[in-house]
Amino acid sequence: MQGKQLRKLEAELWRAADQLRANSKLTASEYSMPVLGLIFLRHAYNRFQKVKVEVEKDLPVHPQRGKRPLTKKDFEEQNSMFLPDKAQFDYLVSLPESADIGEAIDNAMKLIEDEYDNLKGVLPKNFSIFSKDLLRELLRIFNKEVLQKAEGDLFGKIYEYFLNKFAMTGAQEGGEFFTPMSLVQTIVNVIEPDHGIVFDPACGSAGMFVQTGYFIESEGLKPAEKVTFYGQEKAELNTKLAKMNLAVHGLEGNIQEGNTFYEDKHSLVGGADFVMANPPFNVDGVDKAKDAVKKDPRLLLDGKVNLPKNDNANYLWIQYFYNYLKPTGRAGFVMASSASDAGHSEKDIREKLVKTGSVDVMMAIGNNFFYTRSLPCTLWFFDRAKESDATKSDKVLMLDARKIYRKVTSKVNDFSPEQLQNLICIVNLYRGNTQKFERTVKSYLQTSADLAQKTAEATTELQKQLQKVLKTVSDFATKYAKENKEAQVFVDALNIEETASIYEQQNKLISEAKKVPIAIGTDIDILESIAHLCKTLRKPQDKLIKQLLDAISTAAKEYQLSKNKDWKALNVQTEHVPSLKALQQQLSGNPDEEEPGLLHETEYFWKQAHWLISRFPDGVYTDVEGLCKVVTQAEIEAKDWSLSPGRYVGVDTATDEDFDYEARLYEIHIELEGLNEEAMALANAIAENFKEMAL
Repeated sequence: MQGKQLRKLEAELWRAADQLRANSKLTASEYSMPVLGLIFLRHAYNRFQKVKVEVEKDLPVHPQRGKRPLTKKDFEEQNSMFLPDKAQFDYLVSLPESADIGEAIDNAMKLIEDEYDNLKGVLPKNFSIFSKDLLRELLRIFNKEVLQKAEGDLFGKIYEYFLNKFAMTGAQEGGEFFTPMSLVQTIVNVIEPDHGIVFDPACGSAGMFVQTGYFIESEGLKPAEKVTFYGQEKAELNTKLAKMNLAVHGLEGNIQEGNTFYEDKHSLVGGADFVMANPPFNVDGVDKAKDAVKKDPRLLLDGKVNLPKNDNANYLWIQYFYNYLKPTGRAGFVMASSASDAGHSEKDIREKLVKTGSVDVMMAIGNNFFYTRSLPCTLWFFDRAKESDATKSDKVLMLDARKIYRKVTSKVNDFSPEQLQNLICIVNLYRGNTQKFERTVKSYLQTSADLAQKTAEATTELQKQLQKVLKTVSDFATKYAKENKEAQVFVDALNIEETASIYEQQNKLISEAKKVPIAIGTDIDILESIAHLCKTLRKPQDKLIKQLLDAISTAAKEYQLSKNKDWKALNVQTEHVPSLKALQQQLSGNPDEEEPGLLHETEYFWKQAHWLISRFPDGVYTDVEGLCKVVTQAEIEAKDWSLSPGRYVGVDTATDEDFDYEARLYEIHIELEGLNEEAMALANAIAENFKEMAL
């Protein structure tokens, strides 16, 4: 599902869910759980249905008894929840009008809790306080066909959207219960948590664990067999959300409620293989006079407890993450950018951390990656295995990704899947692993080659259709103008100067695409040529088609051609024009739905390969001005123990051939769209205030 479609769906679902608040006396925090409970049921049922179909294919068949019945174990082996009949979404949707729908949903939640001990007391069970009609409407909306077919990633985005909306309406302070998907995926892909104990001491809604599950599954392995999840979370609501999120993804974890500053519920100091977290930034007011803090073994560095002197808790968290790790463990976490350069006692702690040799990668992230924070942040990565390697312990990769982002809305950025892969390739090259880079580049080139073939086929068809429509309409216009002299303007409008030039470009593209080998080898010049042709052809081709269609539309209205027998017999507007538009949309995309066309996609994947190849031409790590640099401890000391990537990588002064002006214009359009929406909302609010004042 493309961005605009997803945003429309999210907004529609939110309007529906917000009826719970509007039609009740509940606060935001009270109605957030029932809404998330319904999303939980919908998502769990989708996963249940998908696994059911897969499992039933392979069930053994007995000659007399037939297929054996499905069991709870069948579902759990596929990382899916088993849902009793009366806890399935279809059952609730199909209940008769007379049924007490609130009681039925409450019962569905109880039935699921009866099946899973770790969900006891977690799921919301207060649906009876809402009216039957309201609940039926909500079930109907959450039963839309698009949601019936939705896969996990779509539900993850919807879940994240709802968590954000609840944060903004005051259901949670600061939106601390989730981390943007892009940052979670980056952390997971850098630390590669594929075995042992995975711990998040500020786990929020358990997004880190869910993405770890996806990562392990992508390697062809089963999360339950490879890792054990441990989480700690301060707020009761967030703890419940985390348990729900794990359950709906078929994952198990030990989530404990507790304030991490004063309690270590899992006693995992020195015991975690992987630590990942997005802790609350810049927390003030931690009581450092408490023995639990003064004698905290999680704050030991260089043989003594290190308490930062200011009120900021950032360096408490950073030390926790380090000390939770085994001697071979890795950590990845989000931190306020200010922490990378903080002075005084925090600088002393940072110096000690650098000297351990465990600091592995520092990645600067740009603005607007968080729904509720517009400020930039930094991803920190520790690898304690480096400490025992004299060469590696002296090196840190500084990676400045502040210019790398995709604009989702006027206020939110993320990484595209390809941008994320490119960053992970750089980290892998730094670690001496060239395979990821080679596979990624080959994948981009192969995708571009496959798309080039489809582009050539569609271009061939478009050219045929264009020539056909142009000839058909021109022949008619010429004949018509002989009898109606004023129609000469119609003939002239069809004599478009660029036509021959565009046919020539189309033929070049088709000809080049025929040279593309099925398997991409070392010669990629042809793909570069095709990418360039795709870029240069799109706008002139679209302009030609627009001029043609405008000429037809204008003439049809001006000369009332719908009443002309000869014109109607040609079926231009009923058959040929729709076919031409469909081919154009296939090639140029659909801006209204934010769907890129074949021309853009072919060029895009070539550009992704070029981005990597041009920066690392030999397929091995090298420092790139303005992007990345491997620094030594001596270099870090010379910059006062700063861990801000921007202070090391420099500024890229070369002309940026990869700068996509069209994409930037699109971003500006998104920003303008967001500002217009805000202006309309403000105007409506002012109008409502005036109405109230008039009363």
